[in-house]
Amino acid sequence: MSFLLKLIIQIAVIIIVSRVIGILFRKIHQPQVVGEMVAGIVLGPSLLGWLAPNVFVFIFPPESLKYLNVLSEIGLLLFMFIIGLELDPNLLKGRGRSAVIIAQVSIIAPFILGVLISLYLYPYLSSKSVSFTAFALFVGASMSITAFPVLARILSEKNLVKTKIGAVTIACAAINDVTAWSILAFVVTIVRAGSGGIPFWLTLLGAVAFILLMIFIIRPLVAKLEIYYANKGNVLTNDILGAVLLLMLVSAWTTEWLGIHALFGAFFMGAIMPRNKYFLNSIIEKLSDITLVLFLPIFFALTGLNTSIGLINGTGMWLFFGLILSAAVIGKMGGSTLAARISSLHWREAAGLGILMNTRGLMELVILSIGLELGVISHTLFAMMVMMALATTFMTTPFFEWVYPERLLRKEQEEIEKGNQKSGILIPVSFPSSGPGMLKMASSIISNRDLKVYALHLIKTNELSLPNLDETNVKQDYIEAFQPLMKYANENSITVSPISFHTRNAAEDINNIASLKGVNIILMGWHKPILSESILSGTVNEVMRYAKADVCVYLERQFNPYKNILVPFREGVHDKGALVLAHQIAENIDANVTVLHIVKPKDTGTEKNSSNADEDIIRAGGIEDFPEERIKLLVVESDSPLDTAVKIASRNYDLVVVGLSETWGLEPSLFSKRHERLARECPASLLILRKYVAHQTV
Repeated sequence: MSFLLKLIIQIAVIIIVSRVIGILFRKIHQPQVVGEMVAGIVLGPSLLGWLAPNVFVFIFPPESLKYLNVLSEIGLLLFMFIIGLELDPNLLKGRGRSAVIIAQVSIIAPFILGVLISLYLYPYLSSKSVSFTAFALFVGASMSITAFPVLARILSEKNLVKTKIGAVTIACAAINDVTAWSILAFVVTIVRAGSGGIPFWLTLLGAVAFILLMIFIIRPLVAKLEIYYANKGNVLTNDILGAVLLLMLVSAWTTEWLGIHALFGAFFMGAIMPRNKYFLNSIIEKLSDITLVLFLPIFFALTGLNTSIGLINGTGMWLFFGLILSAAVIGKMGGSTLAARISSLHWREAAGLGILMNTRGLMELVILSIGLELGVISHTLFAMMVMMALATTFMTTPFFEWVYPERLLRKEQEEIEKGNQKSGILIPVSFPSSGPGMLKMASSIISNRDLKVYALHLIKTNELSLPNLDETNVKQDYIEAFQPLMKYANENSITVSPISFHTRNAAEDINNIASLKGVNIILMGWHKPILSESILSGTVNEVMRYAKADVCVYLERQFNPYKNILVPFREGVHDKGALVLAHQIAENIDANVTVLHIVKPKDTGTEKNSSNADEDIIRAGGIEDFPEERIKLLVVESDSPLDTAVKIASRNYDLVVVGLSETWGLEPSLFSKRHERLARECPASLLILRKYVAHQTV
């Protein structure tokens, strides 16, 4: 069989096994990458070679592994480049001295323990040609690593990124990664210099020159690629991607030639790329899928092929493994925990941080593969360290859930959400003429001094065609959409952040932007003739169903100041929300509020002015402190609430604020005869509110 056919079979087997085991591990609440790491062991001599040696030799004959190795090396270069791209300096802002202290202790403690146990391990588990200094430094460095990508994924899956422990942990991991890789580069330089490579001093000078060249020459040149990307309408063309990959390869070749390692050049190239998130995300999106699905599983498989658990035989060898695992956990988890506790975190937070920092994952395998390639460690020690990496990564999730139960995480997240209530409003702008009216309503809901508006203009793209990327047309559309709104904003000193991009699913993108910006209200307008199409259908309906924020739909009938506001009130969370909203508007614009409370009839059709009978309604709306002369409570007995609301809304009111409810004919349905009658027949401007309640949809 030709090597090509053999290679195709190998890749197919690797992808199938890694995906299946990865999915199984995800079902037991482990990151998929842990399952893919285990898949590599399964395909190696430790399991497949033990259970079915003939099948193992057929699929992975020794002479064919060099081809897999080449693909694995390319995959690692791409992966380290992506890690550099994802390294966000902003993670360090506001973390201060505590993050630096914790990160350095989390490196120093396991590094020292690694060097100490090397005194005992060196005679038994080192490669014969390596010096004790190189061996000890490498073991110490390999103990010190934290798997930043796996850690970030765990924090994201558990919604911990914005919590105190999540923010400090991610900052520590970022500092840890940079420091640990710097130490490893130093160690690799020493090892290669000692094995007859480029002299150490020459490598050191070359490394300094390389870093200066990358920062002061290459980085400004790459910034021009970002400008070119922006001029192309934020589209990553093949030319741009080709130039980026070429720079990455040149950087990797340079560090390999200097005697450090190609992986460091790829990582450094990613780290100095411009921090424009759209530019970075475009590159990551292009490269990550093929890297994660194809190249990394090949690397895991090669790691597994080099890992033979059978080499760890006898009590002595298992004691060595126990010593390595203990030093790794005590140094990393224990050191991080104590440093975090000293740095003012509570014991639970400190322990949680220590457990998270103990995650080693894929980054450990990368380091070990370098050590095996350089001949620093033996195959037996390689197998032990791979098992240590798997064990420390696997224990992260259950240990963390034990220290931080779900109920405590949920409580902390709820407190953060309460403490982070923002005064942001998102305004999707479909038509330029609607902008000023929407902005006027936004500034009525929240006073100008506290108001931050995100104006969103989405350019719809057909599912089967590419968007119109003509630079002139895109800019013209952007200017026309926001011009009236920005003019009104400038005249009234309102802070507005305009956002515009192409969309294939408007509702999904509106909700994504609302979540990303942390707004608490999405204010949507209505621009078409009422009788031609339902107000609460289509995009509006989808936004209302899935938005994790209050959604208001505004129908503007007049641009004059609102003096008299009507709030139809029956029961339910949306009606109560409408009452609170009307109160806010009235306070901000000095208006009067009439609360129309419709009750079941005793004598149908009678109206009563009440000053004290409906105190519960006042409390429900949170308007106990509102001046009595500015609020009128109108109680009407009626068996037809909608007819009554339409009749009274037709009186002298400038604005009607109403909650989403079937009572008012405002249920989001296309087929009700009563549907939206209040909107059709009310002459005043109308503001419809869907109050957001967690775990509920419209």
